[in-house]
Amino acid sequence: MAAPGWLPPRRRSATARSVLAGEASAEAARKTALAGATPLTEPETEPQARTEEGPEPTPEEPVFPVAGDDLAAAFFDLDNTVMQGAAIFHFGRGLYKREFFRRRELARFAWQQAWFRLAGVEDPEHMQDARDSALSIVKGHKVSELMSIGEEIYDEYMAERIWPGTRALAQAHLDAGQKVWLVTAAPVETATIIARRLGLTGALGTVAESVDGIYTGRLVGEPLHGPAKAEAVRALAAAEGLDLERCAAYSDSHNDIPMLSLVGHPYAINPDTKLRKHARTNDWRLRDYRTGRKAVKVGVPAAAGVGAIAGGAAAAIALHRRRK
Repeated sequence: MAAPGWLPPRRRSATARSVLAGEASAEAARKTALAGATPLTEPETEPQARTEEGPEPTPEEPVFPVAGDDLAAAFFDLDNTVMQGAAIFHFGRGLYKREFFRRRELARFAWQQAWFRLAGVEDPEHMQDARDSALSIVKGHKVSELMSIGEEIYDEYMAERIWPGTRALAQAHLDAGQKVWLVTAAPVETATIIARRLGLTGALGTVAESVDGIYTGRLVGEPLHGPAKAEAVRALAAAEGLDLERCAAYSDSHNDIPMLSLVGHPYAINPDTKLRKHARTNDWRLRDYRTGRKAVKVGVPAAAGVGAIAGGAAAAIALHRRRK
């Protein structure tokens, strides 16, 4: 898959598969947004904790985001940043409820999820196993079928798990006239559903291949995880004419340091231990919504395993048709 014509060439430190995954995700996100799937004019629900946890500036911080700055945008990780827990775990619950797979496969999936939570790191073999097992579940199913089910699953399991504080941060960027994108290893369709429900601009997510609207069980590139997220943000910024030094990025995981380092305004949200340490070393802003209070440049240790949901596992059920 060749690089889109709008993307300027450069030397790339990421792997070829990371670059492919990022560029495919950016292209898919732009096509979805241009097709009118997003954004909504207003969010469906008003954040419940805007006054307590909202992004209003403190005396130590300049006014941010800057209203009217059309060269800026915001990029939000999904799992444990915007939403409590892993999107793909909730999606898996919904598929099991609809008898997409058997109890034995559910137990295997649950074990993989628990391993990621407890270990706090992402072992390549475990990630590959999770990805392969989940892709086998959706192989042969229609894209339209999984999209429709995704809407139902959002209502059943995800809607009540949105962090009000992070939602308020995203709304501040929207109110300032900026675009707001989710960036996640979750399937791009799943991520787009969540973005649309929250009134965001769109989503960058893992892109999977389909032929004639049927999933093949293969990914385009690799899961949108780690360096691939940074490649997706870079590609989208190039296509949208954004100045990354003016952009903001938000995440809970040290795996997203490449993405956070790409922008001029990185935020650690509900950070895991490694990200908290890195953020403090680099004087990044921190906010923790698990404790019910705002933490600006003050690290709050992550509860055991909470910040460690694997983006690679989230990519296991990638649901996007291959863009040609």
